[in-house]
Amino acid sequence: MTVRQLMTLPRERALAVRPLLALPLLGLLLTGCGIRATEVPTDFGAAPSRVPCTLTVPDVSPQAARGVPVQVFLLCGSSLVTVDRAVQVPDGTADVQRRVIVAQGLLDQLAESPSSGEKDAGYTTDVRGGMTVSGPRAKDPKDALRLSNSPADLTSYALAQLVCTFSDSAAAEGDGSVILGGPDGSPLRRYECTDDVRSDPGTKAPPSSEVTGG
Repeated sequence: MTVRQLMTLPRERALAVRPLLALPLLGLLLTGCGIRATEVPTDFGAAPSRVPCTLTVPDVSPQAARGVPVQVFLLCGSSLVTVDRAVQVPDGTADVQRRVIVAQGLLDQLAESPSSGEKDAGYTTDVRGGMTVSGPRAKDPKDALRLSNSPADLTSYALAQLVCTFSDSAAAEGDGSVILGGPDGSPLRRYECTDDVRSDPGTKAPPSSEVTGG
């Protein structure tokens, strides 16, 4: 309806029509001012949460405060992540014995409960306390390590933690692989830590092959 048509209407009907004409004009004015009509209430989604597996501040745990600096692999989500630790190695220790001492120290650190900061970030460990490691037997290769628990009896997560931690330390051979066996004289196996194992230790077992000969 135009203004001219409005003027020809009876006064009472014209007054009733005027508010209807004003509504489109009001919408145009609001749009021109950059104001959008929204529905109330507005849902902005959930509040942001802390990114898992990320320490908010450098976490210097008591284990890493003294000794030879090392790194161990803990679990976070479905992956392995490294954290700083330390092991005690007496000065002048022979290389063969040094490997065993380092391996035992790493094993102990893996069995330790993560620090409060690490727990808040979602870090856990599947390695249980009380496990020990010893050096090679008479007919074993000189770089072999024997665990008090057979590697086959460990969970996939615990074995991945052990293999990746040992392979990244002085307990490993020059190529990064590690030879592990159990206490019962079962065949030794050479294990490797791969990218697949680090990213998915629950389903990707460390590649291994049987070791023959001493």
